[in-house]
Amino acid sequence: MENLRDMFQGMTRRFGLLNKVCCTAGGLDISLIQSHILYEIDKQHQPSMQQVAETLGTDITTFSRQIQNLVKMKLVQKTPDPNDRRIYILSLTIEGKFIAETIDQQMNSFLAEVFSHMNEFERQTVIRSIQLLNDAMAKSKACCSP
Repeated sequence: MENLRDMFQGMTRRFGLLNKVCCTAGGLDISLIQSHILYEIDKQHQPSMQQVAETLGTDITTFSRQIQNLVKMKLVQKTPDPNDRRIYILSLTIEGKFIAETIDQQMNSFLAEVFSHMNEFERQTVIRSIQLLNDAMAKSKACCSP
């Protein structure tokens, strides 16, 4: 059996997950965690800070600092919930939406290019395998779960 850790280490490097900056969009350098936050805020409809932090498996203190940075960058808006002023609702600004869409396009182009080196059967096999791995990781007590 191949060395699984070695395979995952290589994939991590090739995906750029070890890079401080994951992408540049609109003249801004966006870190990997910031990219994930923008993605989740865009995907979820007006989520609370707690919801996004839980989805990403991040502690609220670290998450809060990231949100402050994204607010300073004018990418995220933080609004008190009218029903409970202790809760903050997150939304993307127009600039934030542009950045999120730009990153999404960059990732889709990257993945399309990677998958272009496979035939249809190989693509479907890899996609199904990723789904199986993701499902197994979600069930595992040893994995970080959102």
